[in-house]
Amino acid sequence: MTDTPRRAPDGRPAATPPPAPGGPGALLRTLRAVGWAFFGVRKRSGYQDDLRKLNILHVVAVGIGAVLLLVVGLVALVHAIA
Repeated sequence: MTDTPRRAPDGRPAATPPPAPGGPGALLRTLRAVGWAFFGVRKRSGYQDDLRKLNILHVVAVGIGAVLLLVVGLVALVHAIA
């Protein structure tokens, strides 16, 4: 069997599916996206790229972890000052 390119029903080459989320650097991309969300600044093109490449479950998990770190850090700061 030969490796022939897939074709759409009308004979044109079929579109290749987007790469699956994950792989090397997925955690770093997720951390960066959540960090930008905390600051509230992000280009529209970057946001669209994040929607395509990031896994929503990873974003939620990293976001919850970041919020917990922020709260624990603020509590520790208040206890250190008071």
